[in-house]
Amino acid sequence: MGNRNGSEDVLRVCRIKEDAKRSYDRLSKFYDLISRPFESKYWYTALKLLNVKEGEMALEVGFGTGHGLKQIAERVGRTGKAYGVDISSGMCKITEKRLEEAGLTAELYCGDATHLPYEDNKFDAVFSSFTIELFDTLEIPVVLGEIRRVMKPNGRICFVSLSKENGGSRMLRSYEWVHKKFPKYADCRPIYLERSVRDAGFEVEHRERAKLFGLPIEIVVGIKG
Repeated sequence: MGNRNGSEDVLRVCRIKEDAKRSYDRLSKFYDLISRPFESKYWYTALKLLNVKEGEMALEVGFGTGHGLKQIAERVGRTGKAYGVDISSGMCKITEKRLEEAGLTAELYCGDATHLPYEDNKFDAVFSSFTIELFDTLEIPVVLGEIRRVMKPNGRICFVSLSKENGGSRMLRSYEWVHKKFPKYADCRPIYLERSVRDAGFEVEHRERAKLFGLPIEIVVGIKG
């Protein structure tokens, strides 16, 4: 069966949202130990590419423990405003504390990015790192459509994701096997990020490739045309 973003061979995500929420609530206290040493250099690179400026309205989708959102809040300054969406209440509590300790503010929303609680044409910049590939294949166009809706004309996006572009790599095939066998533990899977972004109506301005433990990664910068 095909889908809107033309990624017929992308694996499905079968875990229901409540299971995902409970899982990340449990992981929230330890998530930095598990993921930050490996993922931080990629989201840091992506944030530099997004180039959030003072005075802008900026959103992070899937902010996790809030390190990226903290940087966004610093960059928008007092004349701008930072926003964040995450499905996990545990992540929201940790991020709220991190921002408070840094003397920063952001408006946090604990919920599903398939229904963003913002008006049309609100944001100058939207950031998301290692999040879009957590959504089921049929939900990815929905999430990207919501992001596009809430962005201003000529607004900028930057996403980081596991990538299926190098679909023949041994590490990628091994990871997909683990995802199929143990979907509750290997909950994300590689996707065609650039293709999905283009199909959602964004103009791709920049794309980088990298690897995480041998797994292909894409960093994509786009514009709402």
